[in-house]
Amino acid sequence: MLTRRFLLTFATAAALALPVAAQERISVVATTGMIADAARQVGGNLVDVTALMGPGVDPHAYRQTRSDIVATAQADLVLWNGLYLEAQLEEFLLELGETRPVVAVAEAIPQSQLIGSEDYEGRFDPHVWMNPNLWSRVVLATRDAMIEAAPDHAAAFADNATAHLAEIADLAVYSQTVLASIPAESRVLVTAHDAFNYFGAAYGFEVVGIQGISTESEAGLARIAELVAMLVARDIRAVFVESSVSDRNIRALIEGAAAQGHEVVIGGELYSDAMGAPGSYEGTYLGMIDHNVTTIARALGGQAPATGRIDALAIN
Repeated sequence: MLTRRFLLTFATAAALALPVAAQERISVVATTGMIADAARQVGGNLVDVTALMGPGVDPHAYRQTRSDIVATAQADLVLWNGLYLEAQLEEFLLELGETRPVVAVAEAIPQSQLIGSEDYEGRFDPHVWMNPNLWSRVVLATRDAMIEAAPDHAAAFADNATAHLAEIADLAVYSQTVLASIPAESRVLVTAHDAFNYFGAAYGFEVVGIQGISTESEAGLARIAELVAMLVARDIRAVFVESSVSDRNIRALIEGAAAQGHEVVIGGELYSDAMGAPGSYEGTYLGMIDHNVTTIARALGGQAPATGRIDALAIN
């Protein structure tokens, strides 16, 4: 704790000492790739954005490093999801927010539109990016935070946000269309953990996660046996792995079903708590959701182009 406080105090003092003229571009630190992407879309060439967590990183378990402490303390703006997604970072970010601009962008969503958490009493499911319409509110919160941090660029931030929101609206229409093509009885999404509840609510899916909302909750043998029985009884033949969660439990489900003479395949890998590789289409929010929606639709008997909404998805 003393080391963290020392680094935070030192780095903050150093940042405040920088002359304004030296800060030609606004430095933004975001916790997750999805928030970093929103910041880049809104900020354009006026911002330098750093994401603390890259592809394959689980935000539920992520802890800050010394370099994270320095980067966040020296940033002009820090953006995080909130809603207890970054559980291990929450105390640090709240402490940092006492002296620096730190905004939990997902907490701008009205509580009436949030889903309760089964893992943590009094908290909400943080995976709001799974519903593009909810994510639009996060983009608006990102825009407002940037305008607050750099009011001289308000017009540019507003224009960029409007353009990105139009793309998200198009993505929402595509998602609704291709997911509606899946037979109603096949709209059951079995994944490694409960990251898809907002997806299920938006598109009429029953969502079954082996683990809870947080990957910190471990699935026991009884849970695996319960889900194997469900797969067999309901003739569910496809389950999904996640890029940021071990596939161990999904493999156990497949093996358990096979032992009972029921074949289950992996319908594909979904991006849940992290996006794809930097520089790729899947490494953007639009590409992440396009990939998930297209993969789910094709695996569960729906109709969707293999290369997605704008013919940009990589074909595996």
